[in-house]
Amino acid sequence: MIAALDHVQLAAPPGSEAALRAYYGEVLGMTEIPKPPVLAARGGVWFQTGPVQLHLGIEQDFRPARKAHPGLRVTGIEEFAARLTERGAPVIWDGDLPGHRRFTSEDPVGNRLEFLEPLG
Repeated sequence: MIAALDHVQLAAPPGSEAALRAYYGEVLGMTEIPKPPVLAARGGVWFQTGPVQLHLGIEQDFRPARKAHPGLRVTGIEEFAARLTERGAPVIWDGDLPGHRRFTSEDPVGNRLEFLEPLG
C-alpha cells in the first residue's frame, strides 16, 4: 500500500549542478541534502524543504520535462511569485484550476514546475 510520496526526480544535463544549486537553493529557498556516495558519483543534486524532496539526476541525452512536472504547494503565493520574478525566473499565472491560485515556472535547464496555493 502506498503511504506517501517520497520524492520527485527531474533530469538535468551533465555539468548543470551549479545552475541547479543557484535555482533550487537560492531562488526557491530549498536546502541541498547530501546524496549517498555511490549515487553522488553519478552527478546531480538533491534538495529538500520540509517533507518535500526534489532529486535532480544527470541524463546524458537530456530533454527538459515540458508537460510533466512536480506540483509544489506554497504559502503566500503572491510573495513567492515575486521572489522568483526578482531573481529572474519566469512566472506564468494560470487560473484554470478551481479553488487554487497557481503559476508555472522553469528551472535553468527548462524543466517545468507548478506552484499552487489553495484559496481560502
